[in-house]
Amino acid sequence: MPIIVNLDLLLAKKKMRSKDLAEAIGITEQNLSILKTGKAKALRFSTLEAICKVLQCQPSDLLEFVSEEFLKERT
Repeated sequence: MPIIVNLDLLLAKKKMRSKDLAEAIGITEQNLSILKTGKAKALRFSTLEAICKVLQCQPSDLLEFVSEEFLKERT
């Protein structure tokens, strides 16, 4: 998948647990886990906004685009 979710990196930088973030933004830990692993099919702007508010980051800190060609070259 060409969209990389850097949520684990941001949580580590902020020294925050997934459980605490899930509670702060009002979603389940399971749904947050789906987002963290990149298995989510969609992300609501309200959820993205809440994550950015809590982690004090920009959407570009959370989401990264990597082309399919680049991914193929790495493997």
